Amino acid sequence: MNELLSLSRAARLAGVTRAEIQKRIRHGEMQTFEGQVAISDLLRVYPSVSLEKSGDLERVEQIKADALPRSHDEDTRLPSQDVLITRIKALAEALVQRVARVEDLEQLLDEIRDRLDEMSCKSREADATDASPNETPQDLSVWLQARRAALAETAVEAAQTQLLAKDSFLRIMSASVKMIPSGHEFFVDGNESILEAAVRSGLRLNYGCASGNCGECKARLITGEVYRLREHDYVLSEREKQMGYLLTCSHTAVTDLQLEAAEAHSPADLPEQEIQAHIRKLEPQDEGLMLVHVQTPRTNTLRFMAGQRARLRLTDGPEQELPIASCPCNGRNLLFSVRRGDDAFSKAVFETLSARQSVTLTGPYGDFVLAEDATEPAVFIALGDGIAPVKSLIEHAVSIDSIEAFHLYWSVPALQMHYHQPWCRALRDTLDNFAYTPLVDAACDDLLALLESDLEDLKTARYYVAGPSSAIEAVAEVLSRAGVASERIATERLD
Repeated sequence: MNELLSLSRAARLAGVTRAEIQKRIRHGEMQTFEGQVAISDLLRVYPSVSLEKSGDLERVEQIKADALPRSHDEDTRLPSQDVLITRIKALAEALVQRVARVEDLEQLLDEIRDRLDEMSCKSREADATDASPNETPQDLSVWLQARRAALAETAVEAAQTQLLAKDSFLRIMSASVKMIPSGHEFFVDGNESILEAAVRSGLRLNYGCASGNCGECKARLITGEVYRLREHDYVLSEREKQMGYLLTCSHTAVTDLQLEAAEAHSPADLPEQEIQAHIRKLEPQDEGLMLVHVQTPRTNTLRFMAGQRARLRLTDGPEQELPIASCPCNGRNLLFSVRRGDDAFSKAVFETLSARQSVTLTGPYGDFVLAEDATEPAVFIALGDGIAPVKSLIEHAVSIDSIEAFHLYWSVPALQMHYHQPWCRALRDTLDNFAYTPLVDAACDDLLALLESDLEDLKTARYYVAGPSSAIEAVAEVLSRAGVASERIATERLD
């Protein structure tokens, strides 16, 4: 009984990142079969698989706590969360044994058929020669009894039982969605909609209002079962209904799904949007830096790619184009960094701007984006306020979970200017594959020496460099001299 698992499911079952599974595959420790891995391979590399060790039990308990389960039968009362989870785990283990038993019985039926065919053939040969048949029905009965006894003593290996039971358990709590034609995969947890899960996972599906009014999140269901979470005003045509179209903002996944939907793959695929938003919070970092938190309406979030910019226009007229310093997985809450200067925009931010004030948001702009198909190590080099777009890139990279390893180098003119230091340290402490090196006024040669010391091979990594133009050009030149191909260096000039 050796099932195949998608890379996302294998990673979730083993309690590791998908990037870790991909690294094992590249190093020849695991084999893939049409993009999937065998359970035997997963158990060989990760011999001890436990629901409790992976932290999934706590995650499931949180999902259950956030959900509001309602019985279709008012006379039926749901048990407590702990009791329900325990019962589901027991049923999952029993299901694995039943499935294994059915497979064994199907194999036995095939053997009986082959044996009967052989007996029939030998019987015809015996009739033609007046000889006695080699095997009698009594012999078949004896053989069948022996095979049944042997199958009764055969059990699924303990490790496979545990892994398959865990997979069955998690399938109840989380459904997998595979997108066509991109092949991207994500999980729908709890009562969240398909669209919410896709955005959270870093996918860029088309959507507008996210509340069932515009129909832009329309997708076609290929396989699987969905459940409508809420009614929607947008009306699907009878033809669309027959073809399996649905609104991803209004449905959740009941079983694993295959969905056909368009995704944005490059900045050119995203339309320019204009949104009336408001200032949610102003967060001074020092006398010269303000973090501006902008919130869009629930029905009109900004679709953008990590690393892109947006233009903020204040109610009294001044405007400025700024890098978005937050993850596209939450297009409603956006973060910007504003330096104090002599221009009208920064003066307004530091002197007159206040929370709840309206602001016009336009964008996205720019092509400083992540190479999402690249799984090799990524090096992020932020120079000064270049941390803003780099922060967005890193948060998106973490959400899509496909890069083997990250390393952030952040150089600032003075030590106290590492204003995102808590965020950097939190990532370093949380992620096994994330390294952070704070620097102060680092020279290019010193930076190159650090890279050569930290990386196994400079030429195989991808580099994302953001900061002032003169500093960016110097870093890019140093990397080129070290043999890094230009297509592996992405830059964002903030001047």
